Amino acid sequence: MAEAQNSPTLGSARAGGPPPAGSTTAGSIAVAAESTVATRMSAPPSFDVADFPVPRGREEEWRFTPLERLKGLHDGTAVASGSGVQIEVSAPEGVTVETVGRDDARIGRAGTPVDRVAAQAFSSFEKASVVSVPKEAVLSEPIRIAVRGLGGTAYGHQVIELGAFAEAVVVIDHTGDAQLAANVDYILGDGAKLTVVSVQDWEPEAVHVAQHNALVGRDASFKSVVVTFGGDLVRLHPRVQYAGPGGEAELFGLYFTDQGQHQEHRLLVDHNAPNCRSNVAYKGALQGQDAHAVWIGDVLIRAAADGTDSYELNRNLVLTDGARVDSVPNLEIETGEIAGAGHASATGRFDDSQLFYLQSRGIPEGEARRLVVRGFFAELVQQIGLPDVEERLLAKIDAELEASV
Repeated sequence: MAEAQNSPTLGSARAGGPPPAGSTTAGSIAVAAESTVATRMSAPPSFDVADFPVPRGREEEWRFTPLERLKGLHDGTAVASGSGVQIEVSAPEGVTVETVGRDDARIGRAGTPVDRVAAQAFSSFEKASVVSVPKEAVLSEPIRIAVRGLGGTAYGHQVIELGAFAEAVVVIDHTGDAQLAANVDYILGDGAKLTVVSVQDWEPEAVHVAQHNALVGRDASFKSVVVTFGGDLVRLHPRVQYAGPGGEAELFGLYFTDQGQHQEHRLLVDHNAPNCRSNVAYKGALQGQDAHAVWIGDVLIRAAADGTDSYELNRNLVLTDGARVDSVPNLEIETGEIAGAGHASATGRFDDSQLFYLQSRGIPEGEARRLVVRGFFAELVQQIGLPDVEERLLAKIDAELEASV
């Protein structure tokens, strides 16, 4: 049987060919001499907002982000206002759903803010939503978390915690309109298995900036599927670190960037324990004037992380003129005793030969375009494993393509 809880409203107090014009694709591999707390792509972590200067747009971690569209989330001028966001949790029996204060020991355990917005969110939220799955529990139904924007500015914090050898699927669905800055923590006990599907389907004027922190226990498995469609500006920062050897992390993502939208995904996999694995695959489609997608994939393999096996991939499909992609995969390697490490990035225009092939067999142009784009996203959609969510996302892709046709 499912239980539901309404939390208080928050905020009311391998490489391809050259990219097309207007796109950049870059990558690097660095072998570091000593371990560092922060990588080239982030500032030193801190819970204190004062440790982060106000970004000006020239910093490496902010150079792609249109700061004026953050509506003050980055410089301290955005004050919680309006109705904020409302969180509703539906969970199977045995799962604990709580609303806790800032002093709860689980808050911040999975990771520390690495930019000013995340630190501001951590300093400004009033209550956190905590969902706990007891050890050895294997859930037959997903946990569903609805984050609904009700207007105004909000700061939030969510924690998903799995006990040892527990297994769960969590769907986090973002809808409505808000300016939201948040941190989301995933804490996996030893041997636990967690799949998280985070859907950003905001209204056109929404702004969403969030840091996702995953702490993966010994021999635990973490799968993240990030799906971004809506919003004026969405900037997500998934980060993974390991609490013991043998952990596995899979980070998948798909995004459809439309006219005028800015969608930015910045990832870090911190291999800080031996014999751990990670696999990253993000795909995006863009259409319309000033559609802008940014993907930054950073993998750090520390000196203690012998036996690491890691790979990251980003592919982008540009459907119309006027769209821009910035894709930057990076590897920082501090040990040569690894099983493997690699990255790839490719950006290309819509393949007219595929379209011609389908049309020559009697398929109308609009349907042919949908088939090509569906095929491009298919392997990532299948990672979700929930038919209702998959069907909804495919319908959303079709609706986006119908608008362009």
